[in-house]
Amino acid sequence: MTGDSRTYKDVWVFAEQRGGRLMRVTFELLGKGGELAKSRGSRLCAVLLGKDIGGLSQELFAYGADAVYLADNTLLAQYTTDAYTSVISDLILAYKPEIVLYGATHIGRDLAARVAARIDTGLTADCTGLEIDTDTGLLMQTRPAFGGNLMATIVCRNHRPQMSTVRPGVMDKPARNDRKTGAVIMAEVCLTPDKLRTRVVETVKSDTPPVGLGEAKVIVSGGRGLDGSQGFELLNRLAGKLGGVVGASRAAVDSGWIGKGHQVGQTGTTVRPLVYMACGISGAIQHIVGMQCAGTIIAINKDPEAPIFKVADYGIVGDLYQVIPALIDSCDSAETLLKTRK
Repeated sequence: MTGDSRTYKDVWVFAEQRGGRLMRVTFELLGKGGELAKSRGSRLCAVLLGKDIGGLSQELFAYGADAVYLADNTLLAQYTTDAYTSVISDLILAYKPEIVLYGATHIGRDLAARVAARIDTGLTADCTGLEIDTDTGLLMQTRPAFGGNLMATIVCRNHRPQMSTVRPGVMDKPARNDRKTGAVIMAEVCLTPDKLRTRVVETVKSDTPPVGLGEAKVIVSGGRGLDGSQGFELLNRLAGKLGGVVGASRAAVDSGWIGKGHQVGQTGTTVRPLVYMACGISGAIQHIVGMQCAGTIIAINKDPEAPIFKVADYGIVGDLYQVIPALIDSCDSAETLLKTRK
């Protein structure tokens, strides 16, 4: 939307929920959104869509929201692009937020692009940094570009709202304050089934449990240096002893040694565990972008010049097939690794 930017105010966060459970990226966006709203002297608002999900409003308040725009309707019970795009676009046109943030999830990426086209504004995808320019008041949206080889900062000067999708795991989750309250604004939902081109007939869940990289406190990742899938059996043993999960570089996934659900990096999952162990990973920028915010990074590589050592807190130069068995034998738990950061 074009027009006088002074008529737009407030920072909005799309509160993504699935099955009545808010996604972690929602809380991360509320943390960053609160900082942006404070810089602009405006409110932090959450936009919550679904069916019988009003009870989630208090959780959004607890993580910083000043107001929740609540759209509760049977046609919103399951995510569909048409329904959610229609409701959120109507809300934006009616209330004119200055900034709208979405998680760069499957839903967030699908939804944000459609909303941007519907209301004629810009969208910066997969951001890893968001700041307000103190001189212009514009949102500075930073994201990896050219395969992760450089970072680009993008601004949306002439259209509102300024919109971004943000990768899960790159922003800090704020502290919870259950005493905080706010206003719930009921949104009018002007939807009828005949306006929706798709409907969810059945939801089938995979028999394969999710890897859980985004929530893991300890991640043991392997790369090309493993020289084969058998190396991940060793990493599984170490991860199991440390109470962690196994990750992988893109090279290992592309080689077919492990499933894509384990991939960490720009084209995989962005993670920020307390401890990240990079085993046989050289440290390409695409991988580093996805794990550099870990609390403690431990690198094991036989090449002393490997780029991974530049971001590691601790480095072990050696053959991982000798180092990891020694770690398995000497570590009773992850306690000694986690003591570097609570």
